[in-house]
Amino acid sequence: MPGGRRTKVARVIDEYDLEGLGDRLEALWTAEPGERTSLRDLADVFNEAVLEAAIREAGGSPLEFEVSGTYEMLSSGSGPDATRASRRLEREGIDVDTLERDFVTHQAVHTYLTKHREASLPEDERSRVERKVETIEKLQGRVTAVTESAVESLAAGDELDRGDYDVLVDVRTVCPSCGADRPVGELLRTGGCSCSGNV
Repeated sequence: MPGGRRTKVARVIDEYDLEGLGDRLEALWTAEPGERTSLRDLADVFNEAVLEAAIREAGGSPLEFEVSGTYEMLSSGSGPDATRASRRLEREGIDVDTLERDFVTHQAVHTYLTKHREASLPEDERSRVERKVETIEKLQGRVTAVTESAVESLAAGDELDRGDYDVLVDVRTVCPSCGADRPVGELLRTGGCSCSGNV
């Protein structure tokens, strides 16, 4: 990384020996308009690769686990599906807490691509919507960084029990007509809510 500390994505790539994944993420993000993969979907691609690597390292078969389905269950929260997926992974000798700490957000992917790999989308190819979404995501990343710094600082001064809390900043929108709850980036990219109240 040109200056500064190594990003989380770069660290996890090294730890799980995911050679080539960085190139893949950059290629998917900078593809032709209409073929690009969103940062949120890139985070899922990355996290599924981490899960698959963890399964292989534990001697398991990714095919038997159905990686995408297992990741979806793990990401569903604290419900029965997540519990079932966690228990199965633990039976294979995988430390699920460590695994989930190594999962990344779309904000972390954006930081990795723009700071570590110095990738960018051509200005003339980005739509006004994409520029707005990127501005919001940069602000989310800034809020995350400021919050993480505050947590670490308070923990160092014994004013907080620990400093390694995961910080999640997610700006969402709720439709006043149907109540649909969606990430703001998704809403902007799709042009609004498709419910009947949006007429």
